[in-house]
Amino acid sequence: MKIDVNLVNEVTAFIWAEADMLDHSDYQTWLALWEEQGQYIIPIDPALTDYENHLNYAYDNHHMRQLRVERLENGEAISTSPKANTVRSLSRVRILQDQDGEIVLRCAQNLREFRKENLRHYTADVIYHLVRNEEHGFKIRRKVINLINSTDTLAGISYIL
Repeated sequence: MKIDVNLVNEVTAFIWAEADMLDHSDYQTWLALWEEQGQYIIPIDPALTDYENHLNYAYDNHHMRQLRVERLENGEAISTSPKANTVRSLSRVRILQDQDGEIVLRCAQNLREFRKENLRHYTADVIYHLVRNEEHGFKIRRKVINLINSTDTLAGISYIL
């Protein structure tokens, strides 16, 4: 198997930048990373792939991503007070597909959340579908976050996974 190291470096830099935006509440810049028709998905059951016909923690289109960001920025939602401090670590980046202008990659994400004097940890396999874009390098067409502890409730999170 031949690995395109330059492509791995490019997509890794992009997803690291995205993680940094989320950890530092730079939500408007994060929204600009998405294709308008992009999908942000957090399935309850990571074994399922028919997201449209099953219950998900999140199944956001452009409008729903904007509403999610508005709730986080305006502080009106109970889950946003107090604000959580988060740190994401992304690793194990692997290109699964690179054809027809779309790059599909999978990586591991470890997210630590500190809120209300509690430290929580979420681990996930994340699958990105990226397309090249001159302004940002890439745009996100789809992001699927498959939590390994998906049976734990995500109620009340005050950030974007």
